[in-house]
Amino acid sequence: MTRRGWAVIVTGILCAAPVPGDIGACGQQVEPLSPVLFFESKQRIDCTRCSECGLSTTTCRLACSDRPPENDSFPEGCVPLLHDGEVCLRALLAASCGDYSAYVDDVDPTVPSECDFCPR
Repeated sequence: MTRRGWAVIVTGILCAAPVPGDIGACGQQVEPLSPVLFFESKQRIDCTRCSECGLSTTTCRLACSDRPPENDSFPEGCVPLLHDGEVCLRALLAASCGDYSAYVDDVDPTVPSECDFCPR
C-alpha cells in the first residue's frame, strides 16, 4: 500500500474517534452546572477555608453567615459544565492559605484559573 493510502486510513480512523468536546470530561455526560448548587457549595468551602486559615474578610463573614449566597446565576451567555464546577471546588479545597486570602480579598480578589470558566 502506498503512503497516500496509509494516510487516508489513519486520517479516517482519527476523524472517527470522539474529540474532547464530544463528551463530558473524564467520560462524564455533558451536564450543565447548576448555579444554585455551585454557589451554595462554594459558600460552604469559603467559610471552611476562611476558618481554617484565620481569615476575616467581608467575603469570609458573608460565607459564614446564614444568608444564602449573593450569586445565584452565571453571567449571561456563560454555561459552564458540571465538571468545570467540580474542578473549581477541588482547587479551592486544595489552595494554600496564602492563595485563599487572595481569593477572598476585600479590595482586589483573584479568581483561581480553575474557577474562571466565565471569562469576561
